[in-house]
Amino acid sequence: MAIKKELKGAADAVEDASNSRVFVVAARTGFTVSGILHVLIGIIAIQLAFGKAREADQGGAMGELAAQPAGHILLWMGAAACAALGLWQLSEVVFGYRNLKKKTMLQKKLSAAGQGLVFLVLAVAFASFAAGQGKDSGETTSDSSIQIMKAPFGPQLLIAVGVVVAVVGIVFAVRGMLASFTKQLDMPASKTLRMVVTILGVVGYVAKGIALFLVGLLFIVTTMQASPEESTGLDGALKAVREQPYGLYLLTLVGAGLICYGFYQIAKSKFVRM
Repeated sequence: MAIKKELKGAADAVEDASNSRVFVVAARTGFTVSGILHVLIGIIAIQLAFGKAREADQGGAMGELAAQPAGHILLWMGAAACAALGLWQLSEVVFGYRNLKKKTMLQKKLSAAGQGLVFLVLAVAFASFAAGQGKDSGETTSDSSIQIMKAPFGPQLLIAVGVVVAVVGIVFAVRGMLASFTKQLDMPASKTLRMVVTILGVVGYVAKGIALFLVGLLFIVTTMQASPEESTGLDGALKAVREQPYGLYLLTLVGAGLICYGFYQIAKSKFVRM
């Protein structure tokens, strides 16, 4: 009984900490950081569309931040904010959604777990760049794909990864078209501001969905062609778009959409329910 009480006390302390104002503010800042990254990726994608050689992915965006005055401070702040948001999402897996039906609760907890891991990985990437050890995201993805390809059932695993990423992309696009993301928000009182947030979300989610779908498709195609070295994540997917007919216009639209998603994430930091 004593051990049980101590465990309950520890759990209550963790729950209180996860709901503390300072922690929640830090976690909200994680959405802002994610938004800034997406804005930078969108800008790089548009520059890429017009022929400027850039790395249009997370690594490229972090490289842009690192090149700014006090860039390393910005990167460490980004790492801290993303770590806070990742831990908050994981705390929701344990303490959140208790009043929902079991099926809905499970879906919410799985989603929170996935987002938590994404933001923790993002925090590690920020810290790596801040410490001067950041790596080219495309090369890292390519190297990982090559190693997986060599493993038993490696090709099947890569195709499965591609399918999962593509499906997530479809989910993003559908969520955008249905504007179901607004259920997560306490929308502002201003009708004009509500419309702006909704439009940014709709366009942003659809663009993000298209980008993820293309990344998943690239995994599948390069695996089937036994060319895992060409699977370079978002950067490779966007560069593949540039090579298509009307690629300049398509990539510009995707880049503009990612910028919208970035501004939506920044707005989300203010209006999301936490």
